[in-house]
Amino acid sequence: MRTITSTEAKTRLNAILAEVEQTGISVTITNHGRPVAVLTPAQPRPRVFGHLRGLVVPESFDEPLPASELAAWGSPA
Repeated sequence: MRTITSTEAKTRLNAILAEVEQTGISVTITNHGRPVAVLTPAQPRPRVFGHLRGLVVPESFDEPLPASELAAWGSPA
């Protein structure tokens, strides 16, 4: 884990964010020599449906239905 000062973090925030995203390695930010924050890569969260915490919505949820599935519903009026 790399350590940087708060001044460096403020000056180079976009570059540091890109580095953390690309490498997956956390960065500790210090203020007057003491650690105050850790910048870590975000973990993707699965989509959930409303308040049903156990129901996970797949990434393919918004994709069009296949023709065979649409045919089962009949043609639109």
